[in-house]
Amino acid sequence: MTTTDTDFDPTQFDSAARPDIDGLRGKYGFVPNIAGVLGHSPEALRGYLDLSNHFDRCGLSFAERQVVLIAASVANGCEYCVAAHSAGAKMDATLHETVTALRTGESLADPRLEALRRLTAEMVQRRGWPREETLTRFFSVGFQKSQLLDVVLGVALKTLTNYTNHLAAPELDRQFAGEKWLVEAKSEGDEC
Repeated sequence: MTTTDTDFDPTQFDSAARPDIDGLRGKYGFVPNIAGVLGHSPEALRGYLDLSNHFDRCGLSFAERQVVLIAASVANGCEYCVAAHSAGAKMDATLHETVTALRTGESLADPRLEALRRLTAEMVQRRGWPREETLTRFFSVGFQKSQLLDVVLGVALKTLTNYTNHLAAPELDRQFAGEKWLVEAKSEGDEC
């Protein structure tokens, strides 16, 4: 969107968000544009940070969390978040092929991660009503009920940031530019 009613300058956040913005700058060395946009509402920024912290501590491994974040962002068509999470996930060299497959809507080679990808995509696409066979497959590869709720937490986190990005269309940070992703580039067959 480019209407003046929804233009959010990520450098013009609410002053009450300054402590959280400064914390992000200290942690990452820069303030991601999405955080600056969310900073227009200090409570939205705080909600994002709290959800992120809880998701980081959930019962899913680092690789599994990246699958949830990228799969949800692909399903929501969020170019910013796909790029940002691709850059973050690729800090683990073992995830390069997984990230590439997630970005193009291909099945993942690892059956556990593929079950997680399918569940996450269906949770987004079917508004929280995954197919019974998708749930059966999810549990058959060793996931627990608690991890099903961890997926819901990750989808909630991505709903907040994906929708914010859709409304505000922040510029992609240079730190993520190497992972730029366009909705048009995603596979036609990514419907799970």
